[in-house]
Amino acid sequence: MKYVYPVIFEEDDGKIGVTVPDIPSTFTFGDDMADAIYMAQDVIAMMIASCYEDEGKEPPKPSKIEDIKTTGIVSLVVADTDEWRKLVDNKAIKKTLTIPSWLNRKAENAAINFSQVLQEALCKKLKISL
Repeated sequence: MKYVYPVIFEEDDGKIGVTVPDIPSTFTFGDDMADAIYMAQDVIAMMIASCYEDEGKEPPKPSKIEDIKTTGIVSLVVADTDEWRKLVDNKAIKKTLTIPSWLNRKAENAAINFSQVLQEALCKKLKISL
């Protein structure tokens, strides 16, 4: 899922402080503006994935950018929780499945990697890229 939130960027002791007003306790910093934007994307995706998606809760609605009052710079930032999960939650888990024995024999004889085929089929079915 992709989310767009307004983010406040403020100079802070040689770094760029990042605050996401719509998501409680969501802040980070970057060494420069490019790094701060990257860190904003990361922290938004982490918080939405961990505190909302994983808990079955609806993420907060983003404020209108013009409603954010600050002396810093306000910009919209896009965060992708699917991409974030691919980067940080990529541990393999074991699944048990059942297929007909004749199909198993044919697949084994063809040296098919069952895990790879299942991953590819799930991604295709869910319309996500590996």
